[in-house]
Amino acid sequence: MNKFFKFVLPAIALAYFGFQFYVKFSGAEEGDLAPDFEAELIDSTPFKLSELQGKYVLLDFWASWCGPCRMANPNLAVLHEKYSDKLTIVTVALEKSGDAWKHAAQQDGFVWKNQIVEKNAFVMLSKVAQNYGVSEIPAKFLISPEGKLLPQMTFEEIDEFLMNK
Repeated sequence: MNKFFKFVLPAIALAYFGFQFYVKFSGAEEGDLAPDFEAELIDSTPFKLSELQGKYVLLDFWASWCGPCRMANPNLAVLHEKYSDKLTIVTVALEKSGDAWKHAAQQDGFVWKNQIVEKNAFVMLSKVAQNYGVSEIPAKFLISPEGKLLPQMTFEEIDEFLMNK
């Protein structure tokens, strides 16, 4: 047992923090072109992020099991209702398995078309999440009509920003 605490536990901690560091600092940054990706929407429609250029896009990573995500989700519904003429919301649910996301999305007011679910036992291994440097959720990225990543903003800041556009 002593060897476990002396060698194995530090190795696990080092691997975990190394992965977090790698993901956080290998993803796209403000001013970069938003990493393009293809996926399948929940209605089985093919999706490609770059096809949304021309409007602002809010890319939101969340999960049904994530308490902070669920608390923030109603803000997405408000932004969608208020700015649907100039903002497209794309949600990516990072799930381990199952269909809990369906109930959560419905309960949280997700009525937009662009909903994606990525299932993986290790949710942060989602290639899309890694390309954006997502190391924790919720995570949101505002993308300009030209496809560039804008500075990180709170929901209130996004509301104010879009109000002036």
